Amino acid sequence: MHANSRAIVTQQTAPHEDLSRRVSRALTHPWRKPLASHTRIAFGAARTWLHEQDKPLILDAGCGVGVSTRRLAARFPGHAVIGIDRSADRLSREHGELPDNALLVRADLVDFWRLALQEGWQPARHYLLYPNPYPKASHLKMRWHGHPVFPALAGLGGELEARSNWRLYLEELALALAQATGCEPCLEPCEPSGEYLTPFEHKYHASGQPLWRLTATLAHRPALLPT
Repeated sequence: MHANSRAIVTQQTAPHEDLSRRVSRALTHPWRKPLASHTRIAFGAARTWLHEQDKPLILDAGCGVGVSTRRLAARFPGHAVIGIDRSADRLSREHGELPDNALLVRADLVDFWRLALQEGWQPARHYLLYPNPYPKASHLKMRWHGHPVFPALAGLGGELEARSNWRLYLEELALALAQATGCEPCLEPCEPSGEYLTPFEHKYHASGQPLWRLTATLAHRPALLPT
């Protein structure tokens, strides 16, 4: 595959100076956004499916077209893999049969994470694969670690793995996780071997862009999300 994906363009050269304040605010100020009804319904269906699976949970957050969900389900056949994305169009694209231990859910992640935390879900693994980096410095609050929902993400626990073609995004995520949980994330180059987990990973790698991988072992801490 030949690709010419553009590299991240940003004026930001170091972790955002406002990151620590935003994380502190998220940890101490309850977020009052109402839960979307369509996500409540989708979560209810996912809860029923997970109960029937009776397997450890893997969350594939922001799964896009669902390639990663399919591949994680094949890689971990003893787990139940739920891929979540807000786009019905992306989720409806044909990428082969969905394994029996995989489910694709159309929902808003910010609501799905909060519902999962309320329900007491404890994912064994949690993937954030090539999230939108929002590279403008003014968009920090749109990155997951700068968003009010960040404590729910961190509080779910499990083996968190995030991948990106922008190292600075993962550096910020590592700082935010350390501030919120005291953990010491590992950040290292990512060299895909075998199947690419996502189409973006394939495209970025084929374009010669360096890829990065953050891993962190997180405790289940629902109290991180202020109420």
